[in-house]
Amino acid sequence: MRRTLGPSPRRPLRRALLAVVSALSLAAAGASVAEASAPAPPSGWTQVFVDDFNGAAGTGVNTANWQYATGTGYPGGPTGWGTGEIETMTSSTSNVALDGNGNLRITPRRDAAGNWTSGRIETVRSDFQPPAGGKLRIESRIQLPNVTGAAARGYWPAFWALGAPYRGNYWNWPSVGELDIMENANGLNTVHATMHCGTSPGGPCNETSGIGSSTTCQGTTCQGGFHTYRLEWDRSTSVEEIRFYLDGNNFHTVRANQVDATTWRNATDHGFFVILNVAMGGGFVDAFGGGPDAATVPGHSMVVDYVQVLSAGGSGTTPPTGNRDAYGTIQAESYDGQSGTTTEATTDSGGGQNIGALANGDWALYKGVNFGSTAARQFSARVASGAGAGVSGLVEVRLDSRTSAPVGSFAVGNTGGWQSWRTIPANISGVTGTHDVYLTFTSGQPQDFVNVNWFGFGH
Repeated sequence: MRRTLGPSPRRPLRRALLAVVSALSLAAAGASVAEASAPAPPSGWTQVFVDDFNGAAGTGVNTANWQYATGTGYPGGPTGWGTGEIETMTSSTSNVALDGNGNLRITPRRDAAGNWTSGRIETVRSDFQPPAGGKLRIESRIQLPNVTGAAARGYWPAFWALGAPYRGNYWNWPSVGELDIMENANGLNTVHATMHCGTSPGGPCNETSGIGSSTTCQGTTCQGGFHTYRLEWDRSTSVEEIRFYLDGNNFHTVRANQVDATTWRNATDHGFFVILNVAMGGGFVDAFGGGPDAATVPGHSMVVDYVQVLSAGGSGTTPPTGNRDAYGTIQAESYDGQSGTTTEATTDSGGGQNIGALANGDWALYKGVNFGSTAARQFSARVASGAGAGVSGLVEVRLDSRTSAPVGSFAVGNTGGWQSWRTIPANISGVTGTHDVYLTFTSGQPQDFVNVNWFGFGH
């Protein structure tokens, strides 16, 4: 459960009994040999992304595939990556490098003053999701840092994915969805898989814990050899589900009907980007004894053989346009892109979240809104404002480009408070077909002037 905000839960540990130590050591040695490349896609699957980490020893990752996340948090986002971890992430090859044998190594280091550095890389692409009616598989073969006991205190390796709307916002977790394919703490032979969604704390997804489970590595420990970690996101079933696997064994499944439809849509109706990192310290490892401390031994690498993403069935690698109904309720926080917005819990009827801090020049994008063949001529939005005297602005609807002329708008000023909600209607020029819809916010003042909870259209 690789959270981006808030503390981690304290879970009971599931400890494997290691019966024959000598046999285990021999098996671990054999399992530590990396494959030369990712396995070929099974029948019916298409490879949409792969990195085998082939390259000269001591070189960095392929920046056509990956970008480095550096420092102690995203610009303008929560400090310590929102988790309480204490390392500084770098792009240095001392922390992130190929080993010349077809592997990536992410290695935490500690300097003489006791400061920790490590590495975090993310796919440049953020559009990984199943096709409509199909499946997506995200998979990696990994050996966790080969350190246990007191020497492993504080180690937090992870392989996970975050919803694309998190990029550029950094405050809309967990509503945008997080899929933790593998997390491990403190060198224990236990791996965790979790989906984060909804609101925090609490909410429909039990945040900050999320909806999770754990299992143990068999044959060799997670630290003693390579194991394969996989997520399968399936839109071909009657109830959409996300399944988590260790070495091909499905040990955790999250289904859409475990939460309300809005929570699921907000967490999944967009692409994801993939992350590999080794954190040091933080709320998650606190639940397993804490660290790092003076006994922690730096320099143990998470070794990654490959990462690949596969797609099966459906009509492509992304859902077709027209997947939003113009005449339903479109939740404002379910945007596909934005600039200048934040999300927050709303007190409006039905709960959930609203987008806020909206001022002149801000915008939000909602892709593939289907208006059908009968023209929509009305627009309405649920808004609130605590703007000061004389501060107001326009909520505008634009189609297919945020620089196109608005098809409709309404003015809004103070409604009695930032959570004092009212529904405001407006007329729009007739719209048919499928369009990307932009909500844009225009004001003659620089101050924030409106929050938006939801919007929709009518005939």
